[in-house]
Amino acid sequence: MTRDPICGMTVNSENALHAERDGQMFYFCGNECLQQFQNASAVSQRAGACAIVIFGASGDLTKRKLLPSLCNLVSSGLLGEDFAIIGVGRREWSDEDFRRQMREAVSEFATQKVEPALWNDFEPRLRYCRGAYTDPATYQKLNAMLVESDAKHHTGSNALLYLSVPPASFESIAQHLHVNGLLKETPPVWRRLVIEKPFGHDLASARELNVTLASALAESQIFRIDHYLGKETAQNLLVFRLGNSMIEPVWNRTFIDHVEITAAEAIGIEGRAAFYETAGAFRDMMQTHMLMMLALITMEPPASLSGEAVRNEKAKLLEAIRIPKPEDVKRDTVRGQYGMGQINGKPIVGYREEPGVSPESTVETFAAAKLWVDNWRWAGVPFYLRTGKRLARRVTEIIVHFKSPPLSLFGGTECSPLGPNLLIMHIQPEEGITLQMRAKTPGPTIRTRAVTLDFDYAQFGKIAPTTGYEKLLYDCLTGDPTLFHRADMVEAAWKVADPILNTWASLPSEHLPVYAPGSWGPTEAEHLLAGEGHWWTA
Repeated sequence: MTRDPICGMTVNSENALHAERDGQMFYFCGNECLQQFQNASAVSQRAGACAIVIFGASGDLTKRKLLPSLCNLVSSGLLGEDFAIIGVGRREWSDEDFRRQMREAVSEFATQKVEPALWNDFEPRLRYCRGAYTDPATYQKLNAMLVESDAKHHTGSNALLYLSVPPASFESIAQHLHVNGLLKETPPVWRRLVIEKPFGHDLASARELNVTLASALAESQIFRIDHYLGKETAQNLLVFRLGNSMIEPVWNRTFIDHVEITAAEAIGIEGRAAFYETAGAFRDMMQTHMLMMLALITMEPPASLSGEAVRNEKAKLLEAIRIPKPEDVKRDTVRGQYGMGQINGKPIVGYREEPGVSPESTVETFAAAKLWVDNWRWAGVPFYLRTGKRLARRVTEIIVHFKSPPLSLFGGTECSPLGPNLLIMHIQPEEGITLQMRAKTPGPTIRTRAVTLDFDYAQFGKIAPTTGYEKLLYDCLTGDPTLFHRADMVEAAWKVADPILNTWASLPSEHLPVYAPGSWGPTEAEHLLAGEGHWWTA
């Protein structure tokens, strides 16, 4: 039991709302006291004054993630009082139309209750700039609205420009913003550009995009966002590794046998045929999210936690991934495509039967690869990555398999088949960390079995649900680039991806196995781990 620091009431710390300050945990009887505490403690952490400009303001990302996230930042006191939000789009909306749309979106998709007082202050800050992204007049109108926002809402002329648009529009919008002076920084005034993946279609297009962006603004102004790195466990990876003296000494080839990273989805393409037919599972997930998670867990400790220090180490790691040759691709990678079948008695159409998909499509909906990191720490340790649609369940996990003890003293005493120690980092849907080890079962004889030590965020008390974008948006607003991809990181990832994709493209279609929906993918993927056993499935 403990006391609420705001009202003084006695509360049960096991299930109470909580917040941390200076390494100490505080517990609260309800939302009102928690809010007062957060507002008081967040003043020094608040993002500075700014205007937030969202290109693609009528899209799903804005409605489902960005607006609810901004409301959560306001509620937590991390977004200061001096802000404005300007939506840019082609729809013929007025300011009132835009506000109504956003009001409905927040009502439907908000992860936390939006108090009437908060929304009454929030809504008047919403404005809409109608126009085509290729029309210079759109940017002139936007510039005028930024000036008006500064006069009315004291935004300090700072602007965060979020491109929630198809990748084909990135370069054009960036150039128009540059030509119209909307990216010019005159300290202390700042301008930052946020872009969503994919960052190019291959190495050549990624380099072209980087060159175009570099001609319009500085690298320090570019925030290439990866929503996977906004998840709590992903952010916790560095803390877990570098903040615990028992972990870092064994985080190397001497003690680790192999590592798995799985990012599985139970759903199909959900009407996104136009995107998926040009991307596929490898471009959609592995080249971006999964390689970046690999870099995060295997990079060398940075000299500091500054954004550039962390990104420097991630870039070095990505450069150390062995570039696969065609024969490596044929031996160490697997692709597949889901066919027709049933899940829980419900008929499922195959990928080629999905609306908008070519009946002869060779786009992979499953990808798996065995990769190597050629540096001193990880030489000889295989890394197995897999991702796919219509798999057995939705789960993203990193599984670290430690080597078995050099002498199996208890080999004949095990009453469960699980052997080596495992460290499992659960990214989604449930976030947490599990350490699997062996222990003796009760009784007069020595019998051992696998037991787990589990950490999940429920141990911190009740946590207000989030969209996963709050941390990323906050970092954009405060200028912290740690969780964002730098140009050299993007290109290094494509250097690994291009040979795999090019080799796959050269193979005949019979090299694309079909797997049943609700399975763990084609059986060929199991062969990748022939020397390690099988893929981990909890």
